[in-house]
Formats: sequence, structure tokens, C-alpha cells
Amino acid sequence: QVQLVESGGGLVQAGGSLRLSCAASNSGSIVSIVSMGWYRQAPGKQRELVASISSDSITNYADSVKGRFTISRDNAQNTVDLQMDSLKPEDTAVYYCNVKTTISVLYRTGGDFWGQGTQVTVSS
Repeated sequence: QVQLVESGGGLVQAGGSLRLSCAASNSGSIVSIVSMGWYRQAPGKQRELVASISSDSITNYADSVKGRFTISRDNAQNTVDLQMDSLKPEDTAVYYCNVKTTISVLYRTGGDFWGQGTQVTVSS
């Protein structure tokens, strides 16, 4: 079972920066972590991918955050960070850490795991 603990987030003025961190505990190592990333959900909107990073450090960013956000990962520690710079009011949302793992048919576990979410509010 994979459990995620998020930290960071908060209130910042437009143009400011925040850093989100997520630590994944993979008890028993029954499954392997394939990719780690961050999603966000603003009020009244669907959850959307912000950025993801694979185990071999291939990154993927939403067009709206390219050039402003940077995702990084420590495979040994199973942590993923999201550095958010030049924040805009439209970045305001609840941000969720996401981990995708391999599937264990034997133990019936694996797939998508989510953090509890952390609020990011950008004031204009």
C-alpha cells in the first residue's frame, strides 16, 4: 500500500513562489512507483494534471504552467516536489499529489494513489 504525505501550499501574492512536497511510503514494496506528479482542482472545475515525472525523470507539464513550475523527484526517498514560481491567481486550487504504480495481481493492489490535497491560494 502506498501512502502519500503532502506539505507546502498556502497563501501568496501574485508573482510569488511556493513549493509543494510529497513523500510516498511504499510499505512492503509490493508494487513499484512508476510516475509521480501533481494535479489540481479549482472550485467548479475538473481535476487536471499540473506536472508529472517518470522514474527516469521524463517530465510532463500542463501548458498553463510551462516555464513557471518545475517538478523534481528523488527516487531513493520516493519524494516529489513542485516548485511554483510566478504564481497567478488562476493557479489557485487544491493541489493533489499523485503516484502511479505497477499492479500486483497477487496482492490486488497498485494503480493510482492520491494525497489528501493542499490548498494553494494566489491573491491578485
